[in-house]
Amino acid sequence: MSRLGNNQALLGYLFILPSLIGFIAFFAVPAVRSVFISFQEWNLLTDAKYVGLENYQELFADDRFWRSLQITVTYVLWNIPLQTVLALGIALLMERISNSPLLRGILILPWLMPNVIVAMLFVWLLDPTLGLINIFLQNIGIGQQGFFGNPDQAIASVAGVNIWRHMGYTAILIYAGLKTIPKSLYEAARVDGANGLVQFLRITLPLLRPVLVFVLVTSVIGSFQIFDTIAVATEGGPAGATRTIIVYIYEQVFERRINMGMATAASVVLFLILVTVTIVQIRSFRGNQSDLADYS
Repeated sequence: MSRLGNNQALLGYLFILPSLIGFIAFFAVPAVRSVFISFQEWNLLTDAKYVGLENYQELFADDRFWRSLQITVTYVLWNIPLQTVLALGIALLMERISNSPLLRGILILPWLMPNVIVAMLFVWLLDPTLGLINIFLQNIGIGQQGFFGNPDQAIASVAGVNIWRHMGYTAILIYAGLKTIPKSLYEAARVDGANGLVQFLRITLPLLRPVLVFVLVTSVIGSFQIFDTIAVATEGGPAGATRTIIVYIYEQVFERRINMGMATAASVVLFLILVTVTIVQIRSFRGNQSDLADYS
């Protein structure tokens, strides 16, 4: 038995070896190297020069960096709550009304479309003069809206595009979580006189917590890294209203000046923010625990 177990373990390591090599080569090594680059002044054309903490000092003194971080947080606060609530509502409706594989396929279609294509589609739909959505708003008596061209609406418009793209996929994940909840729990709750709201608050939400934490963690990480929709729809404008932290990093390398040190310093700060936010989410919502055992 011991030899069989060792053989199975070896086989398991062999299966994960390609992924492990890819992780080390394309993520771990570049990530570690980027930390070293963040302490250097390097324009890609000349030899790197060690400057210590100067890049971080310049970064924290840059108002554009803090403004980009504020815009990113604003985008996250627009995107995550609305996307999660809408996805949860769709998943509950699917659970109660329809179990159609066709419906699930339709819901996931926007997520399968490249972000660039989705952004181009909404640039046309939200065009101030020719966009179908503005034409519809004018027909029902609402004035013309700037959307991507309005500094007060631009980041909310970007969030709306990505909510539309991702809420179906998120709903599928939550729907899969709903399928793991035993029906007997709802039957017992109905016998005890619990209405639908009580069942949702006392059974559905607690037992969905691991799935919801996974959705929140991955959605927040993705939201902090929003770039492609902005690059196509607004290019960081108007007037810097959609200059998120990833756009700021992009500008450091390709637009303002070739400054890999500043760009990687900002990337390291973003990484630390994401690690902190992820740990807080998992610990706050006890994402690594399930309440299902309490109902056994």
